[in-house]
Amino acid sequence: MNLSNLFLAYTGIILLSITLLVSLNMKSLYAVETPAEREALLTSELSRLSVPGANFRGNESAKITIVEFGDYQCTFCKRFHANVLDMIIHDFVNTGKVRFLFKDFPINDLPPSNSSTVASMASYCAADQGKYWEYHDQLYENSRGENTGWINQNSLIDFAKGAGIGNITEFSECAISQKYSSIIKKNYDLAQSLALTATPSFVLLAEGKDPLVIVGSQPFHIFDYLIINKMS
Repeated sequence: MNLSNLFLAYTGIILLSITLLVSLNMKSLYAVETPAEREALLTSELSRLSVPGANFRGNESAKITIVEFGDYQCTFCKRFHANVLDMIIHDFVNTGKVRFLFKDFPINDLPPSNSSTVASMASYCAADQGKYWEYHDQLYENSRGENTGWINQNSLIDFAKGAGIGNITEFSECAISQKYSSIIKKNYDLAQSLALTATPSFVLLAEGKDPLVIVGSQPFHIFDYLIINKMS
């Protein structure tokens, strides 16, 4: 894979020869000697679980990986979750062809509340109790836009109950502790190192293939075409 070229799929159009700005850090990426080693390092960084409980959706041995960079307050992320994700899961994840991973890119944070980060931290507290994806789904199903106040202590507990989290006290203490703030910052920095500027953004990876980036809440047929014709 030539890491100097990244394919950017935007509104269904594939643009070639977009420079891949990876500073993972840049020193660590380009200290290795061969393109294959750089490919392995990039794939490893993108595929690493944020926390042990925030696992892949799908078969961990699937040959194609989709990494979504998203923000829980993002209206276009909610649209993707409502209109497209289930079709990807049905056609590609449940059939063992694709594994799906989510990484935080809280670009809608506004101080002092930083609500996107607060929601992300809560999702990892849910992961501690084996309910990461259930909580993730609760957040998007109940999303009410950017910085409208819908993310608060009471709503996070309500989402935890909806996700089936057993120990609400433990969940609440975890959420208040902010123990996962550094993980979310690391995911944010990774997105920026890839020159991503919007949510949702998706990185598609497959061994021996150039990476693809899909920007925005694109319709299912974009994912379908790229997975079948470019990544398989």
